[in-house]
Amino acid sequence: MFYFLITFLTLYGGMHLYAFLKLRDAFNLRPLLTWVLAAWMVVMTFIPLLVHAAEQFGMEETALFIAWPGYLWMGFLFIFATDLFFTDLLRLGNFLISRYVLKRLPVFLSSGNACKVALVVAVVASVYAFTEAGRIRSEHVVITTSKLPSAISRLRIVQISDVHIGLLLREGRLRQILEQIREAGPDILISTGDLIDGKLNRVYGISEHDPMAALLASVPAPSGKFAVTGNHEAYAGLPQALAFSRAAGFTMLRNQSITLKSGITISGIDDRAVNPKALADPGTETAVINSVSHDSFHLLLKHRPEILPKSGGNFDLQLSGHVHGGQIFPFNYLVRLKFPIPCGTTTTAAGSRIHVSRGTGTWGPPMRLFAPPEITVIDIVSTQKK
Repeated sequence: MFYFLITFLTLYGGMHLYAFLKLRDAFNLRPLLTWVLAAWMVVMTFIPLLVHAAEQFGMEETALFIAWPGYLWMGFLFIFATDLFFTDLLRLGNFLISRYVLKRLPVFLSSGNACKVALVVAVVASVYAFTEAGRIRSEHVVITTSKLPSAISRLRIVQISDVHIGLLLREGRLRQILEQIREAGPDILISTGDLIDGKLNRVYGISEHDPMAALLASVPAPSGKFAVTGNHEAYAGLPQALAFSRAAGFTMLRNQSITLKSGITISGIDDRAVNPKALADPGTETAVINSVSHDSFHLLLKHRPEILPKSGGNFDLQLSGHVHGGQIFPFNYLVRLKFPIPCGTTTTAAGSRIHVSRGTGTWGPPMRLFAPPEITVIDIVSTQKK
């Protein structure tokens, strides 16, 4: 925890310092305004930590009051700092070309004007990112297979992932998500982790009468609802997270498989945050996957979009999330360094398929830039001739 705090404060504080210096010089601020801006930057650097502390001590109203401006600012700062960095690269390229290639090439953008352009772009992009986070897209995937029983021609699965129910995502937003799920008419509803976020047991009470859980439980899925843990279930408190998910009607698959009457087998793997030893010893996951017969359609649920070398070809379709599609451009490129399997549907070299969701909610900033939220509608279609 100590190293996480040091890393967070170094990176996030460094972004604030970078933006502060650029703004101060670009607008030639007077001493009073300089001190005001500096104070704002310092306070906003620590806001995420204050939100976390308020949640820990059960101060939900205080946490909510400071979370909205704090996380909106975080999203804006990410975009602004990225724009500043990009304009600085352009200015550096202009300088190098004018000095070593084209001696008379003029400086096309001063440091001050570059900052002002970056600021305007960041404001416009932030407004767009906030509105995009509320526009859920339904992604339709069709998987053909000969493994469905002869009586079933199509099985519809709806996947949600990374909803992050908690401090910022409340009932209004959840109702919007559930409305689209109902319109899709799933036979099976799947949650691939991070259904909740934060200390949910303090924000809402965990019980079968919880309003958010009741909303989820009201969505029909004739063949069942199934979920796996994500890293945020571990962060929020695993017992409370499991209780919420079960009250919401989900059967939690924790390193286990279940065969449905429809003929498909669903396996669920715990996230490594729940059991860190799983990263060093993947034997449990391998055993679960290899225990399933190849005669039935095998659906694998795993929060992180990772495939063990021994797992490829031993499942038909894996559903994952976790990466949010980067959530705010250009973080999608950074995410690909850690998780190279892209969002969307990919066929592995061994013939298995994996669909990685961009996620249905948001984490941190309630913003999405070029990574819209997603509900995935997956039709498993039989190729058998009737």
